[in-house]
Amino acid sequence: MEQKGHLHPLSILINDITQVGVSLGFDVIDGPELEEEKYNFDMLNIPSWHPARDMWDTFWVKTLADKGRRVMRTHTSSVQPRYMESHTPPFAVLVPGKVFRYEPTDATHEAQFHQIEGFMVGKDVSVATMKSFFAKFFSGLFKKEIKVRMRPSYFPFVEPGVEIDMSCFKCEGSGCGTCKFGGWIEIMGAGMIHPKVLEVCGINPQEWQGFAFGGGIDRIAMMKYGIDDVRLLYNGDVRVSAQF
Repeated sequence: MEQKGHLHPLSILINDITQVGVSLGFDVIDGPELEEEKYNFDMLNIPSWHPARDMWDTFWVKTLADKGRRVMRTHTSSVQPRYMESHTPPFAVLVPGKVFRYEPTDATHEAQFHQIEGFMVGKDVSVATMKSFFAKFFSGLFKKEIKVRMRPSYFPFVEPGVEIDMSCFKCEGSGCGTCKFGGWIEIMGAGMIHPKVLEVCGINPQEWQGFAFGGGIDRIAMMKYGIDDVRLLYNGDVRVSAQF
């Protein structure tokens, strides 16, 4: 009996994410996986001496001396300065893509995984704009009303930085195994783009401001589809994709 092909669950989720983003006025772009050090770190307010570099387990790639240091990008945030240095605001951009971290693999960690990066810059963009966006974005993605809350956090390229929690899409906040019976799921990091990041990209922070966010697509897929081991998304077992 001839078997039909199936979309991979990550492909399905990336398509859903981009469709919701486009409906909210975002453009979808891509960037290189082999990235220059300046885009992955320096232009994101993470110079070579900054302790925050320890947060990312980096694959460094040998290159010719005159080409500068290269990395396998550790986050899709590297596309943010790439885009901003050559575009004039206002703009709103989504960047889905694969990233790489030098770390052991287990049920919840992989050396390669997918992230979604997003950023919006305008004259009237505020924290309220950011919170409103996330409520609309997650409600569109999970096709039901989703509430969001923000908790203080730290990321070098935003100020202030926040963790974004969403109300559990399965129990709607009453408590279940997916949300560890807390009613909320930590889903993304975000914040207002640091003035130094805008400045180094040639954008006047006195005139323009914006927010940026990033999160793991694999983690969302695991929660949405009930997948208990991230390695199942990458081992090529057709029994996984055959369910979709």
